[in-house]
Amino acid sequence: MTITHSIPGSSGYLDIYPERKVSVFKNPYIMGLTAVASIGGLLFGYDTGVISGALLYIKDDFPQVRNSNFLQETIVSMAVAGAIVGAAAGGWINDAYGRKKATIIADVIFTLGAIVMAAAPNPYILILGRVLVGLGVGIASVTAPVYIAESSPSEIRGALVSTNVLMITGGQFLSYLINLAFTQVPGTWRWMLGVSGVPAVVQFFLMQLLPESPRWLFRKNRKEEAIAVLSKIYDFARLEDEVALLTTQSERDCQRRKDIRSWDVFKSKELRLAFLAGAGLQAFQQFTGINTVMYYSPTIVQMAGFHSNELALLLSLIVAGMNAAGTVLGIYLIDHAGRKKLALLSLGGVIASLIILALSFYNQSSGNGLYGWLAILGLALYISFFSPGMGPVPWTVNSEIYPEEYRGICGGMSATVNWVSNLIVAQSFLSVAEAVGTGPTFLIIAFIAVLAFMFVVAYVPETKGLTFDEVELLWKERAWGKNPDAQSLLESENQS
Repeated sequence: MTITHSIPGSSGYLDIYPERKVSVFKNPYIMGLTAVASIGGLLFGYDTGVISGALLYIKDDFPQVRNSNFLQETIVSMAVAGAIVGAAAGGWINDAYGRKKATIIADVIFTLGAIVMAAAPNPYILILGRVLVGLGVGIASVTAPVYIAESSPSEIRGALVSTNVLMITGGQFLSYLINLAFTQVPGTWRWMLGVSGVPAVVQFFLMQLLPESPRWLFRKNRKEEAIAVLSKIYDFARLEDEVALLTTQSERDCQRRKDIRSWDVFKSKELRLAFLAGAGLQAFQQFTGINTVMYYSPTIVQMAGFHSNELALLLSLIVAGMNAAGTVLGIYLIDHAGRKKLALLSLGGVIASLIILALSFYNQSSGNGLYGWLAILGLALYISFFSPGMGPVPWTVNSEIYPEEYRGICGGMSATVNWVSNLIVAQSFLSVAEAVGTGPTFLIIAFIAVLAFMFVVAYVPETKGLTFDEVELLWKERAWGKNPDAQSLLESENQS
């Protein structure tokens, strides 16, 4: 019997024991755990989306912001700067204190930042609040996908981790609704930014009721607690096999070096390959323009000729709604079509829609209102293609491609790459668009998307339906060639 058949949760195992397969909707416990953990994604998405609408009104209150592109970009991007630090520290916090405590820490920091933003008397205190919120979002961005992945059966892991991305896009949609709701309320942008602390408070209290990740508990020799968690996810027969596997892994991990450091990632060939794939996906997720669209969509709409703040927010709300709807489709496709195929299809559509955006802005000066609507169509198509694929795929892949003892550190490092890339895009988009024009800027992003397509073809393997052990063997085979234990994995990957 090959390792594919013997590992609990593998496709071979589930072919032999189909009655042991876990269904998302038949297990309310795992659904509840995923929903609560995914509030971290909601915080991520709300903060990403809310600033785009709030910035329109911040400029009205603070003339120095209105007169400075740099200050506008700084207000947006300082949250990203905080997230870089939060993501970098988040990997260590996850490994040292656990996924549950890391989530609670993120909630406390985020709530504090929301209060500071709402009460900010000047742009500089507002920027401080943005940094604090970013710290919380950065920690949450590392923690939520890993917590969900480690608590999920392998056969539904992709869909459950993608639920976190759905909450990100849902948070962006909610932010536009909130923005519209407060357009006529005194203190407009203060309400928009201040209510972001509510989900963090809700998650803080709900997390008190949830357990720690069972895999982290096994690593810390808290076996009885881990079994208690697993017993709520699996039936007895599957539970025995899962516990036996985790016990074996725990014993094996104890023989490995306990003092894990970030630079160890670059000493192992298989880890380097895994990190290249994971960090590359995270970087290309940002450089293909997603947060340019989400941060600045109202501004892009105004660039397209729609100058009313309310109309810009309304059209951006439609874009955000399409983003959330596309992610729902991605939740289904990621465990059916697979991660790699989904990413490639997504990038193909992104390239086409960016070209449409570029053409519409190239012809904006003609005075033909048709090109303004063409820009809106380009935005909508971009989201329609991006959201099911390059939205969830990088986070899902990064939650499953690293060995147990490196999952926190590598997850934190790859999330840091995401946020650094995010910062570069947020800090540079308006300035680049002003320097070379909006049309050429979108053409540059389209070229980057072509590079992303080639990267996925060359460096990202298919991990659909594989257990954590199978993924680890897959990287060893990619690094060192075929071996008897991994032969079945190569055949499975070539068939997908």
